[in-house]
Amino acid sequence: MGFDNIIINTDNYKHCHYSLYPPGTEYISSYVESRGGEFQSTLFVGLQAFLREYLMHPITLEDIDEAEFIEREQGMHFNRDLWLGVLNDHGGYLPVEIEAVPEGTVVPPRNVLVQLINTDPKYWWVTSFFETALLRAIWYPTTIGTISWLAKQVIRDALENTSDNPQVLRHMLHDYGARGVSSQESAALGGLAHLVNFSQSDTVPGIIAAKRYYNAGHVSNSGPNSEHAGFCAWGKENEAAALRNMLEMYKDNGVALLLTDTYDHENCVKNIIGGELKEAIQNFPGLVGARPDSGDVVQVTADTTEWLMDAFGYETNSKGFKVLPPYLRVVQGDGVNFYALPEIFIELERRGFSAENAIFGMGGGLLQHHNRDTMNFGQKANAVCVNGVWRDIFKSPTGSEMKVSKKGRLALKYENGIHTTVPRDSIKPEENELVPVFRNGKLLKKWDFTEVIERSEREYPESYYSDVVKPLREARSASGAKSSAG
Repeated sequence: MGFDNIIINTDNYKHCHYSLYPPGTEYISSYVESRGGEFQSTLFVGLQAFLREYLMHPITLEDIDEAEFIEREQGMHFNRDLWLGVLNDHGGYLPVEIEAVPEGTVVPPRNVLVQLINTDPKYWWVTSFFETALLRAIWYPTTIGTISWLAKQVIRDALENTSDNPQVLRHMLHDYGARGVSSQESAALGGLAHLVNFSQSDTVPGIIAAKRYYNAGHVSNSGPNSEHAGFCAWGKENEAAALRNMLEMYKDNGVALLLTDTYDHENCVKNIIGGELKEAIQNFPGLVGARPDSGDVVQVTADTTEWLMDAFGYETNSKGFKVLPPYLRVVQGDGVNFYALPEIFIELERRGFSAENAIFGMGGGLLQHHNRDTMNFGQKANAVCVNGVWRDIFKSPTGSEMKVSKKGRLALKYENGIHTTVPRDSIKPEENELVPVFRNGKLLKKWDFTEVIERSEREYPESYYSDVVKPLREARSASGAKSSAG
């Protein structure tokens, strides 16, 4: 059975909805938005991957047969003639037009991101039929991309306050989430969303997806890392030999990330890395990372930085913060999530350490610990044409203000640096930020990954991310900025 069969890539009940519209229905318009939630902004990404993987492949007679068998077997109504019509009238491509905000754009929540409408009045029902697949294809990568983008703003703020090297920003957060997600497709979509913001990843499906769907070039970096199995195999008494072996094995790669918590993290950092292997690390032709993988993520990051400075020394930068030698960094990937990052930087700053001393990784905290309700994504119908007459439609449940939907065909306006959703006919077409990207099986606009990255890195209003940097700024204000530096 084909998981790529769009006729059954849906909820069962969608097959009975075509008959619920008023007689004479010709067109249905609907839209997708984040209806608000935990965050002040939304980085839109991922739609192009869905269009290319699913909607640009026509349905076949075999797909119809398969869908009919499955739906009727479950007692669900199935109208075979509707799908034969799509096959015969449109070559198997869904007769729908989709417009969307350019991918990589950051907008506040409660703004239209995608709007779609059927292109053939005979198939008014198609607009909402594939809502399940479309919404899933949007909410997941967009949520991950947003979390990654907001983490980037936190790191940017910390670097701007404590570092002379803001150019390291894109290298500061590594994706280790492949094993922590529910599927390889999740790894691909979440992984590519993260790569919009950072150039570090071990999630190979995400790298492949960025290349396959967005023509990405050299989009990511990685390097030799370690795992406990290899170090444990040497035995506790040979821990130093295990670490030295890795330095020797990967000296030509220019990177070696050494796990320090196989047994006793503090002893490893102070006495093995900072003692027995000190000269080997100083002479290593590249970057050595001390990688704690357990403990309190805030304290262990700062403690490890401090112990390494005790052993290897430091420089004080122009902003008065201490920086490890350029060949040595802390690599913290355990227990890091979006909410822990500000606390880590607050503690580093409190001790007078620059943010660039540590490089971070996220796993499940980046790619998995979120759902559709994190940003309350929804797709809702906003206009209907019946017997040639258009009218605006919306839902307005008394029990949930969040679920009140927008009415009428929409446009996204960009004015004075702010995005707002307005009625489609209230602005000139050229002022509408929504771009037609798909029609009747054809891709109308193909975004290159460089374009997506460039758009995400434009200057956006601080109101889009002020909540996430607020803890750092409040901590500085309370302690007197840089009071412990130097």
